[in-house]
Amino acid sequence: MKLVVGLGGVTNGGKTTLAEKLKKLLPNCSIIYQDDFFKPESEVETNERGFKQYDVLDALYIEEMVKSIHAWIENPTSSSFSTGDSKVTHDNLRSAQEIHILIVEGFLLYNYEPLNELWNRRYFLTLPYEECKRRRSTRVYQPADPPGYFDGHVWPMYLKHKREFEEKMSNIVYLDGTESQEELLSHMYNDIIQELEIQKSEQVTA
Repeated sequence: MKLVVGLGGVTNGGKTTLAEKLKKLLPNCSIIYQDDFFKPESEVETNERGFKQYDVLDALYIEEMVKSIHAWIENPTSSSFSTGDSKVTHDNLRSAQEIHILIVEGFLLYNYEPLNELWNRRYFLTLPYEECKRRRSTRVYQPADPPGYFDGHVWPMYLKHKREFEEKMSNIVYLDGTESQEELLSHMYNDIIQELEIQKSEQVTA
């Protein structure tokens, strides 16, 4: 049984932290980070305001990411994908060795059609503007955000891409990034366990 989970959302919404905590709880769980597929700075376009266009699909080797997900689907036990050392066994999922979960986390997951064919579950973390800007200001990026970058590029691109995928799909679970990590973790964990139980029951009745 394989489950591919998308964990998208706003910058600094807590995606990476949440994914890594889930990896420790879920059986045979691996993570693919979208940030690992950024093009080098020299290949990222600059707009008329001089801002590097990092928050767009063209800033990513997106097809390589799709290939990596397909590689996991074909062989989730490959040494290329490290799994969490889960010590949690759900009562209704005793055959945990037969379960393989992939979490793909990133800021721009649902705007590329070849990716949308792969998700079993989609989650999206949101934050209000002020909180997102505050968190972003505490992070150190390489290259560093130039003055005005959040308002001039990051936030407008977030709103644009969110509108785009919302026009095409409705089966997304929205998560409030202002909630505690414990609350978010509990919500996602229980939801994923429920999805696994559904898949398991469907296999039994098939």
